[in-house]
Amino acid sequence: MLGAAAGLAVLLWCTLRWAHVAAPHDTRRAVLFGAWVVHYDDQRPPLLAVLGAIVLILASAAGVAIMERRISDRSRRSRDGLATPLAPRVVMERTRGVFAGPVTVTVLIPAHNEQTSLPATLSSLLAQSSPPQRIVVVADNCTDDTVTVARAAGVEVFESRDNHHKKAGALNQALAALLPEQGDNDLVMVMDADTILDDGFLAAAVHRFTDDRALMAVGGLFYGEDGAGVLGQFQRNEYIRYSREVRRRRGRVFVLTGTASLFRPVGLRTVAASRGTLLPGRTGDVYDTAALTEDNELTIALKSLGGLMQSPAACTVVTEVMPTWRTLWAQRLRWQRGALENLGAYGVTPQTFRYWAQQLGIGYGALALFSYFVLMAVTALSVDRWTWFPFWMGVGVLFIAERVVTVWRGGWRARLLALALLPELYYSAVLNAAFLKGILDITRGRQASWKHVERPTTPAVAA
Repeated sequence: MLGAAAGLAVLLWCTLRWAHVAAPHDTRRAVLFGAWVVHYDDQRPPLLAVLGAIVLILASAAGVAIMERRISDRSRRSRDGLATPLAPRVVMERTRGVFAGPVTVTVLIPAHNEQTSLPATLSSLLAQSSPPQRIVVVADNCTDDTVTVARAAGVEVFESRDNHHKKAGALNQALAALLPEQGDNDLVMVMDADTILDDGFLAAAVHRFTDDRALMAVGGLFYGEDGAGVLGQFQRNEYIRYSREVRRRRGRVFVLTGTASLFRPVGLRTVAASRGTLLPGRTGDVYDTAALTEDNELTIALKSLGGLMQSPAACTVVTEVMPTWRTLWAQRLRWQRGALENLGAYGVTPQTFRYWAQQLGIGYGALALFSYFVLMAVTALSVDRWTWFPFWMGVGVLFIAERVVTVWRGGWRARLLALALLPELYYSAVLNAAFLKGILDITRGRQASWKHVERPTTPAVAA
């Protein structure tokens, strides 16, 4: 992955170098506001080079989109009940004329020492316009009052036994007990213990499942909770942009987020039965306990079996943001490394094509951003005076405008931070560094770890 991104960077540099070699150019001088002397250079790339770059970008994006659409359409129309048992056409033919009863919802909340955040999560569930029929807190190796808090709220508690596989292992135990008794319309929802649902979440999800019996999963669009200062705003901006992108894709899912996702039981049972043959993992496990990012892995598993899934705009949740740079680094390193390891386990397949393209883009972006920082530092140290280039300043203005527009829904704080640009570039550099660190750790064979971030013991208040 890193080699491919570096190769693309070198190819682009060689192409531009061959296409246009800038000749020495005299700078011009201007006085602004009667006192500020600035030097500028009106040099710009040839028009054909600019148009060629735009065409290349659009062609690449269109190529990925067209390929993704072709793969998706082929999967939906598949009749192969062995390789793609969850494909919509297979499911529709199997369930034609069969009434599986009214749609019900059972919520599983994996919780490890979540006594602080759990009350707000349970309150948001009970306040739904269409409340769930059953709520089960999956208490995993808790040493605090999580179990007591859950029982005091009047919900069921399932305590894991001899579990050494964190969240995935606890959920596998709970699902092994739950799934055998579930019908096709008895939905299973998995949500984190630090998530607050918008009050119409379940009603919107149930409506989708009622309308489409081929639908296997519905994921939530998540937004960051308030707090954590500027670092929290960085994450809220990031989540707003992600949700905007999913909405523009008409709900087509990247990842069934662990914050809140609903599943049709037949989908989960098929994943468990396919482990060890069609899918990586141990037969009988819904979640692959070897995966660092179990939610991302389950998304790929369902897609590999032909499962149809969506993230409707009406299904929104508020989730936690990391309070410190250290916890953010640990979280993103786990996410990035987990995503790469999941792709490594599945290999290059039609269902993973979009994910490989996305990771390649991240790798290229990481190299480009750090190269930009190095180039700017070298320039600042080597020139006697700073020269402004109006053409590239115009490109920068367009970039800033894009950053502001994509977080507009987040309010004035989000817009102001995006307008500043440089702070968000620093935040992006941290995320890109986590990506590169993940590649390095995989290459060196370093053991990965799953780190749990515990909340302060002060009572949580629902938004």
